[in-house]
Amino acid sequence: MTSVRIEALCAGAIRPLPCGKPSGIAKDRLRGEVMIGVEGIGTDERADRRHHGYPAMALHHYPAEHYAWLRETLGPLPRLGEAGSMGENIATHGLTESALCIGDRFRLGTALVEVTQPRQPCATIERHLGHAGIVKAIVRSGRSGWFYRVLEPGSCSAGDTLVQVEAGHEDWTVGRTFAAVYGPFPDRQAMYEIRQLARVSDRLAHDIEKRIG
Repeated sequence: MTSVRIEALCAGAIRPLPCGKPSGIAKDRLRGEVMIGVEGIGTDERADRRHHGYPAMALHHYPAEHYAWLRETLGPLPRLGEAGSMGENIATHGLTESALCIGDRFRLGTALVEVTQPRQPCATIERHLGHAGIVKAIVRSGRSGWFYRVLEPGSCSAGDTLVQVEAGHEDWTVGRTFAAVYGPFPDRQAMYEIRQLARVSDRLAHDIEKRIG
């Protein structure tokens, strides 16, 4: 079972993007003990609850090692600062999309969370960071990050350990799921299978319905 150190827990208020559109994508590190509820971190605000208000998307995890890749791929990104700049609530090193599966369960401090879906990159990331091409780069690479639902509320602090306690759908890594649904070459048959997974996000199932009819 996997375990990694939690380097940062992040939350953000709704603020205007450079284009003026309100968004909660820019997040800041939190200090001390952080309460984790069924909707995620209580101080974390979401402007677009139509797309981001699902309980299955309560927490966003983005691997910290992807920051170096973003800079190497796209060049200087002045607005890509420290943890929270990609809209993530959880930052770690050593855990990526190829290493965990839909339905994997983890202890996040005293909370129990479950991997539900990869993140679909959208134009908000580009508006936030002020750089075109980020979405295409993420789609090509599969460096998407992922979401958790909160099965048991609890608390957590930076420096605690994220510990896997149960395996999920072992055939469906986050990376494979992302490629099948959001990648450059979507896989219709795979989407049928993903939609039937017991622990998959209802948001992802909805996206699949739109793609396959």
